[in-house]
Amino acid sequence: MTTISAFARKLESELIDQHVHYYFAGDDGARVLLNDAVGKVISLRYLNDAACVACGRKIKKTWAQGYCFPCTQSKAQCDLCILKPELCHYAAGTCREPLWGEAHCMQDHFVYLENASGLKVGITRYSNTPTRFIDQGAISAMPIFKVKKRYDAGLIEVELARVIPDKTNWRKMLGPTASLDLRMEQALLEPVLADILAQKPDIQVERLNFGPLTLIYPIEAYPRVVKGIKLLELGAWQARLLGIKGQYLLFEEGVLNMRNLSGYALELSF
Repeated sequence: MTTISAFARKLESELIDQHVHYYFAGDDGARVLLNDAVGKVISLRYLNDAACVACGRKIKKTWAQGYCFPCTQSKAQCDLCILKPELCHYAAGTCREPLWGEAHCMQDHFVYLENASGLKVGITRYSNTPTRFIDQGAISAMPIFKVKKRYDAGLIEVELARVIPDKTNWRKMLGPTASLDLRMEQALLEPVLADILAQKPDIQVERLNFGPLTLIYPIEAYPRVVKGIKLLELGAWQARLLGIKGQYLLFEEGVLNMRNLSGYALELSF
């Protein structure tokens, strides 16, 4: 039996020949390949402890997916502009952590199309691919523009979101997803894209000609019921793992969002 414990973080992942590989990392630096657990009964136990993913301070509960409350008020990665990059205030000199902003926001970003629960638009740091696509459960993704900073990507995303969604329907994502031809979808959007760029002449945009990236997840079957499993209330969970998609563990009786458990002490075994 494999057993590992940790103050949890979101699942680590990598893409190898289109197949997504997931890892659960332990506090000692060890990690286990969760793909090996698919089809097996796994046990998850909450160890009644938690620590902030940023400062490490012990806390009773987490905020904003793993932080202590003071860090949510002081860390740049917890500011509203992370959710709404068009509200970036770095240029105004009011960024909570300017050095963090330079390293994460003042870098090349992609505007992309993807199919997770249907067609949507998104943005991500150039260096954060394909992790971003995996975390969102996309079965295909295709960057269409590259810009110089997160703020510019956010401005384009806001305009494009008037036409197509910018959010994933997580319940639909955790079921079978019909395929889409992203090149054709981009072609259909071309009049809209051209108009957006014409309205944003100050943004330096590089048009990209990438083909769609295909992502295949370790899934034997989809859940009978797509509802969240509340591990912290239950204390422990044991069931056969049907698969993994996005940041969710899939079971017949429901799904477990591992990202929401960031900062909580867990023991995993299979």
